[in-house]
Amino acid sequence: MAQRISNVALIVRDYHEAIAFYCGVLGFELQEDTYQPEQDKRWVVVRPRDVSGNVGTGIVLARPSSDEQEPFIGQQGGGRVFMFLATDDFDRDHADYVSKGVTFVREPLVTPYGKVAVFSDLYGNLWDLIQFADGHPLAVSER
Repeated sequence: MAQRISNVALIVRDYHEAIAFYCGVLGFELQEDTYQPEQDKRWVVVRPRDVSGNVGTGIVLARPSSDEQEPFIGQQGGGRVFMFLATDDFDRDHADYVSKGVTFVREPLVTPYGKVAVFSDLYGNLWDLIQFADGHPLAVSER
C-alpha cells in the first residue's frame, strides 16, 4: 500500500495576503489557484520548493467557511509549533527570512537532531525552520 498526506489545510484571513507571504516571503510555489463557483471559494495550494523532485505535502490556504472557524486563524496549533519546514541549508534560509521581516520567536538552537528556530507566520501560527542533522531520517538534501 502506498499512502502519503497530500495536503493540510491552513485557515487564512485572505487569499491574496496569504499567497504573498507563503510564496513571496517564504519562497513556496503556488501549485493551484482555482475558483470553485459551486462553493464560492478558491482551492489554493502552496508547497515548499523541492529540487530533489519529491512531491511533498501541500498547504491548502482556506478562508473560513463559517463564523466558528474565524477564531482559529493563527491558532491552529493551539499555541504550539504547528508546521515544520525542513531545509537543506538552515543558515541560508534563516538569513533570507530575517531579511524579509519574518519574526523569529525562538532563536537558532543546535540540538542532537539538527539546527532549529521558531518563527511565526503572518497570522501567528508557529513554525519550526529546521535543518535535520546529517544521517537523520528526515534530513533534506539536494539530489
